[in-house]
Amino acid sequence: MFRSDTDLLESLTAELSQQLKDYEDQALLEVIRPNLASQFAQDAPELAKFREVIAQNDSMDDREFLRLFREFIPTTNYEAYKPFIAKFFATPCKEADVKNMFAPGLPYFFAMSSMTSGKSVKTFPRYRPPPHLLQNPLYLALPRSEGTTLSPASMRYSQILTIDCEDGQSKQVTVCSLSIGFLRMAMNWDAEHDSERLDLWLPGQTDPYAISLVKSYRAFFVLNALFALADRRVTIIRFFFANVFVIFLQYIEDEWSLLVDCIEKGIIPDVENLGHLRAPLEKLFKPNPLRAAELREIGPPGIQGWAVRVWPHLERFFGITGGPAATAVSKLTHILGPSIPTQATGYGSSEGSMALPYHQGDPNTDYKVMFLDVVTEFLDVRSNEPSERVLSIHELVAGGHYEPVLTTRNGLWRYRIGDVVAVKGFAPDDGLPIINYLHRREGGLVMAFGTTCTESQLTNAIVSAANRWIGQIIDFTIVGDDRDTPITYGYLVEIGGEVGKEARMATQQTFEDLMAANDEFRTAFWQGRARKPTIRIVEKGTFAEYRQQKCNKTNVSISQVKVPVVLSDLTFREWLLQQVVNEL
Repeated sequence: MFRSDTDLLESLTAELSQQLKDYEDQALLEVIRPNLASQFAQDAPELAKFREVIAQNDSMDDREFLRLFREFIPTTNYEAYKPFIAKFFATPCKEADVKNMFAPGLPYFFAMSSMTSGKSVKTFPRYRPPPHLLQNPLYLALPRSEGTTLSPASMRYSQILTIDCEDGQSKQVTVCSLSIGFLRMAMNWDAEHDSERLDLWLPGQTDPYAISLVKSYRAFFVLNALFALADRRVTIIRFFFANVFVIFLQYIEDEWSLLVDCIEKGIIPDVENLGHLRAPLEKLFKPNPLRAAELREIGPPGIQGWAVRVWPHLERFFGITGGPAATAVSKLTHILGPSIPTQATGYGSSEGSMALPYHQGDPNTDYKVMFLDVVTEFLDVRSNEPSERVLSIHELVAGGHYEPVLTTRNGLWRYRIGDVVAVKGFAPDDGLPIINYLHRREGGLVMAFGTTCTESQLTNAIVSAANRWIGQIIDFTIVGDDRDTPITYGYLVEIGGEVGKEARMATQQTFEDLMAANDEFRTAFWQGRARKPTIRIVEKGTFAEYRQQKCNKTNVSISQVKVPVVLSDLTFREWLLQQVVNEL
């Protein structure tokens, strides 16, 4: 049971406001002082004015230093960092050319963005944090558990960068997803010696190391399902996105008989070409006829609380259930049953981790801003000021909508991440803001009528319509439907199970929800400049294939591929339209 929102403060007392100022000042100093000597800070044109005023002040105290930072550091975007990041990808790459590029020393790995927008991949250097931070939940790739954890992890990486060091040795830097980079960092697992770990289990997990190297999307999930079903000691289930867990369940349902037979006999199924990975998997997987009999009695996913029957010690589900993943909530809660709580792992991105779940509220959607590996400032997205003023946390107001701006230990300076969050209130114990993620600031689809429904409005509309009329949504995305004029929002939806008998009512409800949520859309419709959205159903397995193609194209971690709310990639748009089997 979540605590009432009335426990949050609507405004800050003078004492809490001063406490937040001091907290932010100290955190900023810890982050920017060490990075002031970096190559980026010394050479980036965006920081030229800041360097000039710093040079004119031979001796300054911390207060003056912070004043100059706030006055002269502008907001930045990825373009400012690209030429500096490119030096790591040069061949050859000399240590002298990249040492202290963004922060002291050399990065441990490069984190890849999840690329939902269809634009080229972004990579961000991640340096090893101070030892006292490594055990913080923001850095823990695997949640602590008394039993085992079901958390499919792909160790796939995009590439390995080689830095020629001054001592004649070389350092290898992996380009991979953020969570895999953290896991490799925590375990000191370099990619060069992956083949030597094939006989190991991922610590505390249901899956062996060898599965993490499987390239096929289907094989990756079928094998994870096999080892997870064989292990009744599972206490935690963790998927980056809840809708990926629903896809995982679909694989279990489709392959139920095969999986149970394999558990009984102790064999690895013939899924794709496993090559050298098959032998270590066969070595680790033993016959378990008693477990197979137990699973046959339970049956495939379907009944309420199925997960608790399969894993009787299950305690909690970790994963994102907001945004596009909201489509999976009804299926998730049905399979878990009423006794298993769910919560997010935190709020952040490849650029930095900004907030942890607020357990005194709703830990699925409420996040408490923390200054650990980043200091977060904010832009008021509703402001009419010609130049956007960067706000500190003590200047936020409850109910306001803001874009986070990050200054990080890894060398980003007032970096705009493009999200929009709402401030729900302030924690009564320390005054820190409690925020909810809303949508991408520029993530909507601009229609011919010149306005944009936000990602959250578009998502809420289809989730509501699906729950009432369509059925369980596996995944969805939106493209511009220009088959008629004016152009409108074209939903492409994959359904698990049967489509509802009155599914055609969903289009009208989606339209009504958008009309109620967005004043500009409503005005445009009544002026004849907008029309009802459309909903088309795609073939079963379409979005699993989409994820596989994204993995093949980018080498991003299998379990972390996002399906964008609004799809801008024209190649994938055409491919998805070819998968349409029905229109509501």
